[in-house]
Amino acid sequence: MSELRETNPHPVPRPKTAPRFPGGPAADPAGDHHERRIRSFQPRRSRVAPGQRDALERLWPVWGIDIDGLRVLDLDEMFGGLPVVLEIGFGMGEATALMAAEDPGTGILAVDVHTPGQGNLLVLAERNGLSNIRVANGDAIILLQKMLPPDSLDGIRVYFPDPWPKKRHHKRRLIQPEFLTLAARRMKPGAVLHCATDWEPYAEQMLDVFTAHPDFENTQPGGGYAPRPEFRPLTRFEGQGLDKGHTVHDLLFRRRSDTV
Repeated sequence: MSELRETNPHPVPRPKTAPRFPGGPAADPAGDHHERRIRSFQPRRSRVAPGQRDALERLWPVWGIDIDGLRVLDLDEMFGGLPVVLEIGFGMGEATALMAAEDPGTGILAVDVHTPGQGNLLVLAERNGLSNIRVANGDAIILLQKMLPPDSLDGIRVYFPDPWPKKRHHKRRLIQPEFLTLAARRMKPGAVLHCATDWEPYAEQMLDVFTAHPDFENTQPGGGYAPRPEFRPLTRFEGQGLDKGHTVHDLLFRRRSDTV
């Protein structure tokens, strides 16, 4: 005779704001603390592999940061005095891990909302002993507005942001004059904001917005796009685009030292 098991016919669903993993990243770290705005990202909650899940549960309390907007981060304490670069959007984290390994003297504060990617970057950081990486979960705008001191960043990287190709969605693109103004206030004079995109119309918009902004100057003496710098790895995503005939544009603009 088979054993009868007691089951709950009406399981209680997990609240949307509850963490998916014990001790891991919060589902909505900013919650209702801050006014909602037009978001430049689309949260993705795809399947989390067992290794990623394990890393999120074990390593998030050590290397993870929820962007709740309720505190100001001490980057010197967090990275042991290293210069710090903010990376906005890192996908699965392979390029971030490569850059961290090749430049251990720079701290990387890597921000994304993709849970599998957060877990994967933690896996790579542990596997390769990359103590110069911290993984942040949530909205990078809130991080810049509320959680980073003025003149605290030695650079910002925005690689292949969502191009929001439909015209009615262009307002969601990250690279806008308001974003550059906010970024400049958090960057040290002379720090570089580096963008890369394979979406031609977005590249043209980026170049126009950067060129017109008073807080930034092009690192290219003649203006225009920059060659891909050696420190930016050629990612699998980028390789697939190149195979399809896409052109990748890099933009490297320096925060002027004569602006406030």
